[in-house]
Amino acid sequence: MKLTSLWKKRKSIVFTWLVSYSAVLIVPILISLIIYSQSSAALKGEIHRANDSLLKQVRYTIDNQVDLMKRLNMELTWNAKLQALIAGGSETKDSKFNAYQLAKDFRMYKTSYASIDEFYVAWEQGASVLRSGNVRDFRTAFQTIHDTKEISYEQWLDAIRQSANNQFALLPRMDAPGTKQSIAYITHLPKDLSGQETGTVIVMADTVRFQAAIENISGFSGGQVLILNAAGDVLLSNMPVTDEVSEMTRRHLEGETAEYVSKTEGELELFYMPSTVSDLKYVLLIPSNMYWQKAEYVRKFTYISIFISVIGAGILTLFFMRRNYSPIKQIVQSLTDRNPHEEGGDWNELNLIERAISRTLSEKEKIATELQIHRHVLRSNLLNRLLKGRIDALVSNEKAFESFGIELQSDRFAVILFAVENGESISSELPGMDGGSKQKLLTFIITNVVEELASSHGCSGYVTEVDEMIACIINLAEGDDTGTCLKDELQAIASEAQRFLMRFHMDLTVSISGTHMMLPGIAEAYQEAVDAMEYKRVLGKKGIIHYDDIRPDGADQLKSGYYYPLQLEQQMINFIKAGDYEQASSYMNDILERNFSQPIMSLTLARTLIFNLVGTMAKAINELGGEGESESSLLGDNPQWMEKIIAGDTIHEMHNELRTLLNDVCAYAAVRNESQMSQERAESLRGLAQQVVSHIGENYRDPNLNVNLIGEQFGLKGSYLSRLFKSQTGEGLLDYIHRHRIGEAKRHIEAKKSSIAEIAKQVGYNEAATFIRVFKKYEGVTPGKYKEML
Repeated sequence: MKLTSLWKKRKSIVFTWLVSYSAVLIVPILISLIIYSQSSAALKGEIHRANDSLLKQVRYTIDNQVDLMKRLNMELTWNAKLQALIAGGSETKDSKFNAYQLAKDFRMYKTSYASIDEFYVAWEQGASVLRSGNVRDFRTAFQTIHDTKEISYEQWLDAIRQSANNQFALLPRMDAPGTKQSIAYITHLPKDLSGQETGTVIVMADTVRFQAAIENISGFSGGQVLILNAAGDVLLSNMPVTDEVSEMTRRHLEGETAEYVSKTEGELELFYMPSTVSDLKYVLLIPSNMYWQKAEYVRKFTYISIFISVIGAGILTLFFMRRNYSPIKQIVQSLTDRNPHEEGGDWNELNLIERAISRTLSEKEKIATELQIHRHVLRSNLLNRLLKGRIDALVSNEKAFESFGIELQSDRFAVILFAVENGESISSELPGMDGGSKQKLLTFIITNVVEELASSHGCSGYVTEVDEMIACIINLAEGDDTGTCLKDELQAIASEAQRFLMRFHMDLTVSISGTHMMLPGIAEAYQEAVDAMEYKRVLGKKGIIHYDDIRPDGADQLKSGYYYPLQLEQQMINFIKAGDYEQASSYMNDILERNFSQPIMSLTLARTLIFNLVGTMAKAINELGGEGESESSLLGDNPQWMEKIIAGDTIHEMHNELRTLLNDVCAYAAVRNESQMSQERAESLRGLAQQVVSHIGENYRDPNLNVNLIGEQFGLKGSYLSRLFKSQTGEGLLDYIHRHRIGEAKRHIEAKKSSIAEIAKQVGYNEAATFIRVFKKYEGVTPGKYKEML
């Protein structure tokens, strides 16, 4: 039973802490290992530097002696008398005398190089040895200098004759103290003309001169010091040289040219350094146990510190784990007492506490969210009632405003309305959200932006959604009461909001009301903003509309009607019947521009003008004649022409639909006209019409120009020519003559260089009255009135 209980609580926080604290122990252990590694590396570096310094000291001492040997050797080799002696050979009568003279001169070198123990020249031609002060034959010289029984006479001869040039070798010397050994520097003299050896220069220094430097480094490190020549032979050592040591040094140093080398093999550490003045090599061999003696101390200290850290950490872990678990145990007991089923299968104290806290916070957030939603709904309801003029008399406004955080700065109010024109495209860019959520998101963004901008301008703004638009009640600050300043302030808020919200790809139409006093004035301001928003049909979307700009005054109310004379409508019908979309479209654009470029037209008149233009197209279809089946087919295929035009939110959108309708109607008329005549006749008639147009353009100034005169020009009756011309252009020949003359007259009037009477004669009218009557027929105004309008 106890084992089951322990197994059940294996995921308890106690076990988690135990594992965590145990994991923490890895840190000091790693630190100790790193310290040990760095310490070992530092010790190794220090030992290397110490051995390097010792070897450099040995090298410096020995190199000084070797340098003296090489200098003396060079002076002897290039001595002028010695060179003359070699060049003269042994057969001349003066050669022996010169040899004795040279031996006497060697005394000077003996005095100058006091640290050189022995030097001589083995003269092969005379079979003699030239020493300082005497000349001896080879055997006598050997017995005098080298006969220590270490080597034989023949071995000595081989050593001086067969050794490499400029080679260091170990030779015995009878007068040498201690081991009777000397280091000799052997150099062969140049051969004679016949290629025979002439002699050898030998400079010797006793080993005791080198032994002191070797003993110093040996006493410090306890290692073995070796001095090797270029061939790898051991010249000097402070200890006996075993075959193992000799083989190791030869193997590691063969071909080695580095300034400093450190290598390990078996139980020995090898350090090598070459001479700076010769081809000698200095080697230090140290036993590894002596080399790592200090590092072993660091290793033991590291192990002891790790052991103490583990024991101490274990004791502290148990103490703090027991102490910290007590309050958690009490909390868990309290939770399990309230909810006995809380433990579950996956038991852990922190998980239990986390679930309890999460559940509590979730309930708290749920309550807070519901309160926030209710508060937002109530606030929106209050703002909607203010906008609609339904002020609650049962609850005081001050308390209602206070409960919703609404602080009034003054008794002046205005309303700004925002209409999102591209809500559908924005919604398509927000996948994964339903329509209600997307609308709430847009409202939330606009609310925060507009209220913040109103605050930055010293006003208070309160935004709510009303009638599928977003309304902001602006409570204006105390200050300048002039209408211009207030209008500019509201314009600035609306403009900045519109520009900023473009970052969220929102296309907004904004309307601004006038300013009103007291709370009841909010409803009036809202209605003004709604009225201004309606005028986006005339002024277009994505703009800012002020109610003061579209509010009709007395003069505007006296104006009624719009510009669309019957003559112009008939011309439109003619162009449509002729299938001339370009001309018909140009006329329609001129009509719309002339009407909407004037002071703002009322919505009723704007709609009426659009209906009238649609009626013009319907009349043109009716006048095309022909079988009713085709006409009914044209209208039957497009049953929603009128609905599409009226459905446009703005005049611009209605205009686009009108152009589409006009294009269809003109295309239909062109098809009917083409079906009534063959292609050849149509081309001929078009050519005739162009010739008539050119003739009129050249002769319109002639007052006698008429239909019959033109017919005679082209060999046709005037009436027949007029019908042909109308079938091609949609306009009678006489009408075209008058319209062309009126067009030229308009250009003269716009130039303002001639009077009306003069212009009438210039365009082919003898009587000014006739000109005025025709001008008014086609333009709807007299020439004088037209001139005033420019």
